[in-house]
Amino acid sequence: MNIYAECDEFKALWRLVDEMIEKGLPATARTFNILIRTCGEAGLAKKLVERVIKSKTFNFRPFKHSYNAILHGLLVLNQYKLIEWVYQQMMLDGFSSDILTYNIVMYAKYRLGKLDQFHRLLDEMGRNGFSPDFHTFNILLHVLGKGDKPLAALNLLNHMREIGIDPTVLHFTTLIDGLSRAGNLDACKYFFDEMIKNGCMPDVVAYTVMITGYVVAGELEKALEMYQDMVSREQIPNVYTYNSIIRGLCKVGKFDEACSMLKEMETKGCSPNSVVYDSLASCLRNAGKTADAHEVIRQMTERGKYAHMHSRFKGHKA
Repeated sequence: MNIYAECDEFKALWRLVDEMIEKGLPATARTFNILIRTCGEAGLAKKLVERVIKSKTFNFRPFKHSYNAILHGLLVLNQYKLIEWVYQQMMLDGFSSDILTYNIVMYAKYRLGKLDQFHRLLDEMGRNGFSPDFHTFNILLHVLGKGDKPLAALNLLNHMREIGIDPTVLHFTTLIDGLSRAGNLDACKYFFDEMIKNGCMPDVVAYTVMITGYVVAGELEKALEMYQDMVSREQIPNVYTYNSIIRGLCKVGKFDEACSMLKEMETKGCSPNSVVYDSLASCLRNAGKTADAHEVIRQMTERGKYAHMHSRFKGHKA
């Protein structure tokens, strides 16, 4: 099925699905994910979901029921509108929601910008006797962060502790990411320091969120300070960390340092991806440093990766 999906052999793929069903083999969440990935159009995806719901062979372990398995599969693929539709079908079929259902549907409503419906579901969840869990709090912290409500977020973190849920690095990072997107870097730094005070040591993701926030805001010095702090705490930068630093250095015209950072990245065994190469080569080219841009592209193609990018720079002679 995976091979057919990769080769766009949809008729063969569906023949295989029919054969599986005829033989009584269970269609698992994995089967469903392969199929939904190939059904780009909403119409096709809806038909597929209907088929799975009606199928007697859909194996939905470890989920409470098949609807949760489908909702979870759609969440992984960021299919938020389909999540809404499946939830409606679930209600029509008389199934009741559990905490997993609420978390998935609330997150979908949030991503679709339907905050009124998000809050309505949160209230309904409480009325039905479900207390927010680890994941619910994570969603709420991101919503408050992106809405630039640091005081409400602080109250929520205190409430979590009161009911016996200690905020983790993930909770703090989610909040900082939301606040960073809202442009409130002072609040980001406050909660970053609070995280450490509460005995949660920031990981590479937490540091990278802070570094990216500073780079986007044009505060390169603070981004580099955060990078040095990260290295001193023996947190190993990942490809996203390096990409943010390289982009920040390019923004202020420090191209030699950006190229040095690319070399450092390689010596530390962190393989640059297309975004890193593309970012650096584009910045060099835009600054008129076409020879350096070609050198970056040469390095890229030499490693046998991202050769498709070469054509974009062909017209720019060194």
